[in-house]
Amino acid sequence: MNAPLSAAEAARRILQDIRRQPALRIPLDDALDSVLAEDVVSPIDIPAWANSAMDGYAARGEDVRGASAEHPVRLRVIEAVPAGAFPTRRLETGESTRIFTGAPVPDGADTVVRQEDTDEGADTVTIVRDRDVGLNVRQVGEDIRRGATVLTAGTVLGPARLGVLASLAVAQPLVFRRPRVAIFGSGDEVVDVDQPEAILSGRKVASSNTHTLVALVRRAGGEPVNLGIARDTRESLRDHFRRALDCDLLVTSAGISVGEHDYVRPVLEELGAEQRFWKLRMRPGAPVGFGLLGGIPWIGLPGNPVSTMVTFELFVRPAIRKMCGHALPFRRAVPVRLTEPVSVKPRLQHFLRGIVQDGVDGPEARLTGPQGSGILTSMVLADALLVLPEGQFETPAGAVVQAIRLDDPAHQLEPAF
Repeated sequence: MNAPLSAAEAARRILQDIRRQPALRIPLDDALDSVLAEDVVSPIDIPAWANSAMDGYAARGEDVRGASAEHPVRLRVIEAVPAGAFPTRRLETGESTRIFTGAPVPDGADTVVRQEDTDEGADTVTIVRDRDVGLNVRQVGEDIRRGATVLTAGTVLGPARLGVLASLAVAQPLVFRRPRVAIFGSGDEVVDVDQPEAILSGRKVASSNTHTLVALVRRAGGEPVNLGIARDTRESLRDHFRRALDCDLLVTSAGISVGEHDYVRPVLEELGAEQRFWKLRMRPGAPVGFGLLGGIPWIGLPGNPVSTMVTFELFVRPAIRKMCGHALPFRRAVPVRLTEPVSVKPRLQHFLRGIVQDGVDGPEARLTGPQGSGILTSMVLADALLVLPEGQFETPAGAVVQAIRLDDPAHQLEPAF
């Protein structure tokens, strides 16, 4: 059997077999957080015409300059232009146009006087302040110029970028398809939440991993496909694996240790899977497997709830991000100073659940509490994974360690662990 890999080497090997999803056009309102698959070049100027930034009166700046309450300027109003209409006349000396926000500014005008600086008459307007000379006109192409590359391939489509696409009449942007990620757990002792009597009586264990993984996949950008819970039999596992073959990625939890009823590995062998690795030098989450089943990547996670979440963060989330078209799959790590001593064993790389806060001399971190791999509440409290190198058994208070912030939007190309 091959020697266990480091977490970083395992992450790199997984991504070597992960492929970006094909591009397709989807409705604009469905594209939030998708990754753009092509450059978007503007076919128009935005604004397409000079328009008013507020309600008021379009005028010539030379006519308005010097206006005050003591020396008002009176202009003739030649027409009114609401938003959605266009002016029909050019402004000449001594003339103005009643105008509203967003309406096109008439030729000859370079100023919009806000209405609170005016006194309106029947066919005239009196300007009592000249602070708006040369202002309140949005110029043609002020936001986007025709022919400009507005968004480049690889851009993540957030709300503002969707708005830009809408302004260019892009109803169906070309994005990388979100991967369909099959999920299933295994174990005769596990039931889903539709059997509360068995859970609350203590006869069975709730399948918390299934629902956690569904949420993690969705948040990472994938489309979860929940295949339920496989029994501890070869037949049940074969059925679940076969049902996953129309998805793009398969993630399992539990069943990959060396117990008498852990059948995942032999069933994968029966089905002809290419198995890449099976165990890592890390805690929590040493029993992590990876391979290809019918060309579909499979990542096997351990069954303990904390181990499942930590290994998802390190291995599955980057894989999903790459499949979605993200160029930077891994979260970055930042240095933090421990506020308490930490003692660990055995000789493995440790990923401890921590809380990072601002300190006097920079970020500080402490543990969430007990670090057992079954204490799921430690992940509820955590906003970071504190990384202790392999063989570092004692880390004193005040020492600097690396923290993978779970709420950090910044990402990088290589694993930070």
